[in-house]
Amino acid sequence: MNRLLLLIMAVALFACNESPKEAKLQLFLTDAPSDYDEVLIDVEDVRINVSSEDDDSGWRSLSDINSGVYNLLDFTNGLDTILGEYIMPAGKISQIRLVLGENNKVMVDGQYYDLDTPSAQSSGLKLNVHADLEEGITYRMWLDFDAGRSIVEKGNGSYSLKPVIRTFTEAASGAIKGMVLPVDAKPYVMAITAAEDTFSTYADTVSGYFLVKGLEEGSYKVVLEPRNDDYSMMLIEDVMVDIGVVTDLETINFDE
Repeated sequence: MNRLLLLIMAVALFACNESPKEAKLQLFLTDAPSDYDEVLIDVEDVRINVSSEDDDSGWRSLSDINSGVYNLLDFTNGLDTILGEYIMPAGKISQIRLVLGENNKVMVDGQYYDLDTPSAQSSGLKLNVHADLEEGITYRMWLDFDAGRSIVEKGNGSYSLKPVIRTFTEAASGAIKGMVLPVDAKPYVMAITAAEDTFSTYADTVSGYFLVKGLEEGSYKVVLEPRNDDYSMMLIEDVMVDIGVVTDLETINFDE
């Protein structure tokens, strides 16, 4: 077998064993105060476009959404509620669609009125996001309703919903990554806080890559315990983790 064929096979094997790059997204609903008694929003689905704005193939419906009717006025003055938590492909999120059902109402002077929401009940309310999700990082994203500006009173005494929503995103964790050589060491990798809280993973047995994710800000010691008895444990002290940053330990070489 010639060298070129061997190289092609090695690249293909690496590609098959490389883990997909993923980030975690936590989606929250919040609201600004308004003069209404209640504003009830019927959340059916959330869809995220993980590709470019013009590519409809990138839309995906998020599983396990906490669907239901929410009173937006329960989530004012810094309060919020989580709609769901998802593992997403790392990279750019360009748009979100919030799909509403038919049970949208507003309470005025103790009386409920239906909210007419024709656009929301078809393809969903499209919101531009433009957020970049880095591998291994947990992000929080808020859908911030402005109920006072979103409800329009019509001349016949009825009401319609023309949502005014802004989105904002912040990183909620950090991570540690690196590469071990030789890959035959097959280490178990642990990031340990001063309080002895431990976060762990295995280095990839083909590439040697590892990523310890979901870490709070602070100092960690990183312990690498080989599963191959030909190699000795390694300890790296004072590894600093910042929110929104993947700390790169680069290449770690084991000695036999």
